[in-house]
Amino acid sequence: MSPRLWKKTAGLWRFLFLLLPFAVNAAEKSPLKVMLLTGQSSKYHSWTMSSALVQRMLEQTGLFAVEVVTSPPQGADMSGFHPAWNQFAAVVLDYEGDEWPEATKQALASYVKNGGGLVLIHATDNAFPKWPEFLEMSGLGGWGGRDETWGPKVRWRNGRSALDSSPGRATHPAKHDFQIVVRAPDHPIMRGLPPKWMQAHDEIYSQLRGPAKNLEVLATAWADPAKNPGATGEHEPMLMTIRYGRGRVFHTTLGHVGPKDVAPIPAVNSVGFIVTVQRGTEWAATGEVTQPVPRDFPTENRISVR
Repeated sequence: MSPRLWKKTAGLWRFLFLLLPFAVNAAEKSPLKVMLLTGQSSKYHSWTMSSALVQRMLEQTGLFAVEVVTSPPQGADMSGFHPAWNQFAAVVLDYEGDEWPEATKQALASYVKNGGGLVLIHATDNAFPKWPEFLEMSGLGGWGGRDETWGPKVRWRNGRSALDSSPGRATHPAKHDFQIVVRAPDHPIMRGLPPKWMQAHDEIYSQLRGPAKNLEVLATAWADPAKNPGATGEHEPMLMTIRYGRGRVFHTTLGHVGPKDVAPIPAVNSVGFIVTVQRGTEWAATGEVTQPVPRDFPTENRISVR
């Protein structure tokens, strides 16, 4: 190589070396592709309102590029419904409705088992009561005929989670403000959050049951019978993670949106709900959480609603 050519080549490599940090930073800032799958809910919920709010809270972080996938309406032909799961870092389900084609269900289970991220929001855990893989991915669920034959309930007793195989079907007290208690402070989703905080005007899903395999309880709420007649008197799991194969599942029972609710809706505009969905989605997609805790996060005695 001639001295002149060597000099030009060396200069080019120096230039590329100087550009490398900028290329790495650009790659780090590329948003994570997330699918938000919605389209159906029971008469007690409104998927149109809840999904719009979930999409907004995810996009506000700047971390996610959200693509909304809407299922056919209730009672319509599902045979052509085959979302492209593998194109996304995580799938967020805000869905409580008709069964999907068997191939679609198995494709989602395979996606998660092979390392895909999954996020389940509120009434999604009521869906698919007869789909074994979904029962394992969700860990716990309610309604849809679920009884003790579906598996145990998960309680928090004596400082740890405990399985309870006693009879009982899913229920919840009337909506109210209640305190969330962190049970896994070192988990990336919970790290840095206050040990206790207030959730605004929401439902304490109670007596959920299921396989409960590879499940970690992140946070609970006490269903206080003194305040709510019929409440279980148990510390019910509100936030949890499930390991399914190589995949990560974040499951929140919070975030009720009813068909007659008018914005702003306290449960889904509660900062605790917003932040844990944002952090849970990042963890499901990457296994890490990079988001700081916002200054308006609720406290032990004060709700915070945006």
